Amino acid sequence: MSVRPRSGAVVPELTAQMARAGNPSGTTAMWVRDHLDGLWDDRDFASWYPRDGRPGLSPAQLATVCVLQFLLNLSDRQAAEAVRCRIDFKYALALDLDDPGFHHSVLTDFRDRLCEDDRADQLLSLSLTRMREAGMVAERGRQRTDSTQVLAAARDLTRLELVLEAVRAALEEAAQRAPDILDGLVDAEWATRYGRPVRLPSQPSHPVTRLKQAGADARRLLERLPYHRRGPHAEALRQIVVQNFLLDARGGLRPRAEKDGQPKGAVRIVSPYDREARRAIRGNTRWSGYLVHVTETCETGPQANLITDIATTGPTRDTEALPGIHIRLRDRGLLPRQHLLDGGYLSVSLLHRSLRDHQVELVGPVKASGAWQSKEQTGFTRDDFTIDFDQRQVICPNGETSHVWLEPPAMAPYTVARFRPHQCNPCPDRPACARGTAARTVNFLPQHLHELQAQNRANQQDSQWRRLYATRSGVEGTICEFINGHRARRSRYHGHRKTHVQHVLTGIAINIERLASRTTRHPHRPRRPTTFQQYLDARGLTWECWWRQGK
Repeated sequence: MSVRPRSGAVVPELTAQMARAGNPSGTTAMWVRDHLDGLWDDRDFASWYPRDGRPGLSPAQLATVCVLQFLLNLSDRQAAEAVRCRIDFKYALALDLDDPGFHHSVLTDFRDRLCEDDRADQLLSLSLTRMREAGMVAERGRQRTDSTQVLAAARDLTRLELVLEAVRAALEEAAQRAPDILDGLVDAEWATRYGRPVRLPSQPSHPVTRLKQAGADARRLLERLPYHRRGPHAEALRQIVVQNFLLDARGGLRPRAEKDGQPKGAVRIVSPYDREARRAIRGNTRWSGYLVHVTETCETGPQANLITDIATTGPTRDTEALPGIHIRLRDRGLLPRQHLLDGGYLSVSLLHRSLRDHQVELVGPVKASGAWQSKEQTGFTRDDFTIDFDQRQVICPNGETSHVWLEPPAMAPYTVARFRPHQCNPCPDRPACARGTAARTVNFLPQHLHELQAQNRANQQDSQWRRLYATRSGVEGTICEFINGHRARRSRYHGHRKTHVQHVLTGIAINIERLASRTTRHPHRPRRPTTFQQYLDARGLTWECWWRQGK
């Protein structure tokens, strides 16, 4: 399939006339055509298709339909029906009124194409480029980032259900790829165990025996399947068997016990249909799936806050996602001057690297020390010691000087300063400084990082810094809009790449929705005060509300 770029697509006159007659104030779909000229052009997608082959549908039109689909929370069938029946969709796509549209499966094929070579991020970059050309977003402003959990499109399985369903998925795949391999292996008992999807009660009968039987069946099936004929479900079965079984003394498989060790959540497969989903724990929240990091502008003024980056990752630390966010923003020409983040994203090294590599000031609290003095908020913390980097020594609050200055490679980049027992044991403040019989040890970063850390903690005590950091909380509303308004809490598709495509299309849809609401004839107005609030105003009694500050 090839693409034949259309240059200068114009909305047909009859389509424009009917759309304006039925929607005098316009719709969001019509706003895309009027203000952004359709967001993108077929030439933007020319590298996605081969040069020869049968001409395909317009990729620019398909991309617009995908964005409108997630804007209105439509399924593929509903989106294809909207293209056939809704006049504002035909207006946005520059189609004739009698255009029959396309089959809904075309959208699946286009999303599969979006999954390749970071094309979803390219699509977001194209939309932001068009918005920047229209003066709706600028570089070197202020931005903020936060993350939330995303549930995988797979039900939670017990270990028995996981192994049984993995065997069944591998059998389905083998029956499609190489049914001759199953001859002589599958009998009536296999048909009973794996003939339909696994649904077990909360307390199944003989769970250990059934788990051993499922492990033996999985081993026999994998021995029958040659390596070069294995598909993704067979490979998932192999990994699940390795993670959940061990070889006993007789050479058979036995389920792993707690004493044998269990794979960590970062590597453990939770579903044979989504090999990239992982189980994660954050505080009291537990889920199986991914994390999505949303970055948006937060400038003061009437302009809309726009999403500038979407990152879908596994359940990893937020600090691991921040460098990639800055690299993508740099490539889009949208690096911020100040980046507001919570403590989960920040470390002293990231503060330094962001300033050095991207000239981005990270605004947020650096994680406090894990020493017992900091946790219990008592005694002498590291900040109570004076560090003399020139003399390579540390002075305690009572004037004693350290005698050991080490830079062990195992603790890099930290430096270790130690006091001697004859200095600490006679000290009357020893219970507030050290525990046990050992003398006090102080660990600290190199001088440039130590000073940056001290400056960050001093800034947190400043009222102006606190007001600036309070702006970060606004991203919580975007997260709420993302997961509640557009159903992004649960992935629609299996796999990390398809889930990321869903998030990118949702982010573009939110940008369009925000921009369209700011430029319509009837902009949003704050709600009027209640009767009791009017009573307070009549008697000169003040009451605070953020949306009345401009009154």
